[in-house]
Amino acid sequence: MADTEHTHQPPPTAEEDTPPPPSPPSVEPPLASVEVESVAEAEEHHSAVTVVEKEGPLTQPPPEPTLVAAEQVSVTVPEKEAEGVTESEKSKPVEVKKIPESLVSFKEESNKVSDLSDSEGKVLEELKFLVQEAIKNQSFTTGTPAKTQEAPSASSESKTPATEITDLPQEVSIWGVPLLKDDRSDVILLKFLRARDFKVKESFAMLKNTILWRKEFNIEELVDENLGDDLEKVVFMDGHDKEGHPVCYNVYGEFQNKELYNKTFGDEEKRNKFLRWRIQFLERSIRKLDFNPGGINTIFQVSDLKNSPGPGKRELRIATRQALQLLQDNYPEFVAKQVFINVPWWYLAFYTMISPFMTQRTKSKFVFAGPSKTAETLYKYISPEQIPVQYGGLSVDYCECNPEFTFNDPATEIIVKPATKQTVEIIVNEKCIIVWELRVLGWEVTYSAEYVPNTDSGYTVNIQKPRKMSAGDEPVVSSSFKIVELGKILLTIDNPTSKKKKLLYRFMDKPYSD
Repeated sequence: MADTEHTHQPPPTAEEDTPPPPSPPSVEPPLASVEVESVAEAEEHHSAVTVVEKEGPLTQPPPEPTLVAAEQVSVTVPEKEAEGVTESEKSKPVEVKKIPESLVSFKEESNKVSDLSDSEGKVLEELKFLVQEAIKNQSFTTGTPAKTQEAPSASSESKTPATEITDLPQEVSIWGVPLLKDDRSDVILLKFLRARDFKVKESFAMLKNTILWRKEFNIEELVDENLGDDLEKVVFMDGHDKEGHPVCYNVYGEFQNKELYNKTFGDEEKRNKFLRWRIQFLERSIRKLDFNPGGINTIFQVSDLKNSPGPGKRELRIATRQALQLLQDNYPEFVAKQVFINVPWWYLAFYTMISPFMTQRTKSKFVFAGPSKTAETLYKYISPEQIPVQYGGLSVDYCECNPEFTFNDPATEIIVKPATKQTVEIIVNEKCIIVWELRVLGWEVTYSAEYVPNTDSGYTVNIQKPRKMSAGDEPVVSSSFKIVELGKILLTIDNPTSKKKKLLYRFMDKPYSD
């Protein structure tokens, strides 16, 4: 997807795989004294089950972490902040690297006319007048200068108000929305105005050039053209962010495949086909948006730079530059947030070089995350059940490997502290089939599951014997159990490491007949 200044192609920006300088460590009670229990009724399952989450210590504390000697600095805690911190903790080596940071986090403006300032509302009316005149004179389709009078000022009462739309000799549409037919036009015109800082003449020129380009590029025919599915893993839509924006993933590492790379960028004809494919994908995605005021009309963009070919590939640079120019000129304000994950070192050079030429509005939409921070960063904006499994979430293709759960089944997130055991108790109040799935980011923990009936006999059923889960194991564990007598299912995660872990789980109950 594209914003006014940038597209789905990697903009010039970078981050190293480290967090900002750490805060002074907090002092926690000894592990042996930690015993936390919380009870939560699952909203969707309250009649069948009750969920209890318990946290307890492991029998053995974890070993002290081994610090890597390279690229370490000493961080000294100021005396006032170090109260209760031991001398060994006051100065400890940590890995710190520089990363680019946005000064201000971007927040989308309202597209409702009633929420605009007086000056913004006046400029919108001026632009609508110019659009009306251009449609009357067919300058949007012929490319000839519009024979229009100057746009009236908002205070002018002698000229026809822009809001009084007369019978139009033709219909001009963009992204499937006829201009000046209803209030969806306001949303589209505001995109062009914001892209040009509410300068009406510049906004009108941009809109006119976009409409003429769309005719020249045969956009309406392109939307239905069959361009193949070779790039379906390079750019794809998957889920929505927490605010309802559809999420677009751009996976540049796919171009490590030399055959795909040459097939996509090998010569000018192939690069032009790629450009047409990218525009087609963009157009199809945009037409699914809601252009009504208050609707979702922007896209959340995720660019995965893991194993990206980088700036050394001439053919990729050419294609990127071409796409960047077209998208920034003709698709203004379609990105709500641009998150770059698995950011490599060379992005820092790009960002340093081109950052001065980007507006603060554009830079405020950027978020950067190195490999170890990918999932944590995405969680800030997207719920785990909406994140693809390869990026730390639970979303997979709905196939035999995951037939039960969808985007609509929310997951619960729990932090498993170092050297602690986290147990999720699913207390069953009705006979049913309990289906669950869970994952621990990075694993390196032990997972077990058992069923404890409500009987005096004291027996349990091992559903899953304690199993050590490494980072290379399957990312998501799925299982089910048929409840024939009431009791509780215990899902246990033992974290013996010195690092906190994030546990994700969700479950559902299904009826069964005897």
